[in-house]
Amino acid sequence: MALFNLDDTHTSRSRLMICAKVLFARQGFENVSTAVIAREAVTSESQLVKIFGGKAGLLEAVLNDGWRPINDRVQRLAQDSTNAREATLGALTELIDAFESDPEFAFLALFEARRVRSGDPAVGESEGAIAFNDVLLRMIRRGQKDGSFSNDFNENAVASALLGVAEGLARERAVAQRGGKRSAFGEREVRRVLDQVLETFNRKVTEKQLASE
Repeated sequence: MALFNLDDTHTSRSRLMICAKVLFARQGFENVSTAVIAREAVTSESQLVKIFGGKAGLLEAVLNDGWRPINDRVQRLAQDSTNAREATLGALTELIDAFESDPEFAFLALFEARRVRSGDPAVGESEGAIAFNDVLLRMIRRGQKDGSFSNDFNENAVASALLGVAEGLARERAVAQRGGKRSAFGEREVRRVLDQVLETFNRKVTEKQLASE
């Protein structure tokens, strides 16, 4: 019995992505073979390789597909927000909400995307994740001009810290959800934590603080 309800409206590409997303999330990238993915997608391994270049390329496509709607919404937030702090809080909240609503994508983005693969020492990022980080950097630069963020902090360090906090909050909730448990904190607490972290980066670092480092 097939694990997926696929019909003639799905192309080989979409069937492979649907099956890979679920199988990677349920069993882990390393534990799923291209043969299994192709079988569940009712196609061939040669077709998988032809379209995606292999399993890693398929994972990349699945990740980019998950990031695309997030980045579209974040781009609109950046345009519509009155200041950079508001835009940044909205973007980070949007990211966490997206992970919450799509647990399979969340698991892949949070646990599989940056893992070092066998035979390849590099740790890569999907194009979608890079695009999100680029928007976040633009928001921070904007904030350093409109007063939302202090110029005392390196923009890349701020982006890394903010994304780390957001992913950490999302990761805890994703683990709880995967285990069928209730998260230790709710959406209100997530927003409070993000708001407090953003406030930290609006403070000027004093000479006394720098001297104590």
